[in-house]
Amino acid sequence: MSTVFSKIIAGEIPGRFVWSDETCVGFLSINPLAYGHTLVVPRAEVDKWTDADVETVTHLTRVAHRIGTAQVETFGSERAGLAIVGFEVPHLHIHVWPSNSMADHDFANAMDNPDPAKMDEAAEKLRVALRLMGETDHVPAESD
Repeated sequence: MSTVFSKIIAGEIPGRFVWSDETCVGFLSINPLAYGHTLVVPRAEVDKWTDADVETVTHLTRVAHRIGTAQVETFGSERAGLAIVGFEVPHLHIHVWPSNSMADHDFANAMDNPDPAKMDEAAEKLRVALRLMGETDHVPAESD
């Protein structure tokens, strides 16, 4: 069964992509904890992270690390939060977001209606930062 994430990956639903490779993509969350909140999602439909092979989980974690590093530098946050939850969409995904305190980790505080202009700006800032980090081959030219 196709998930909303599979539809975003296939281009059936728009997404603000900041990463794309043969194994996974990274796109901004539509309900972010902070501007720049990114979901790292495998192209393959896997429900739970414990169902994925170790190589996939390792790759997703490496990509999340690169995106988190870019978030800290781009948004001036103290840290990058990381969580694998998976209850809201049955497709493995890693949340990565700019964070300055434990209060920033409460998913009950996610934005319901983030400003589209700020979302576009955050995506572009992350793409620029990732390119500057040498990830040009994995960063889309624009939000496809």
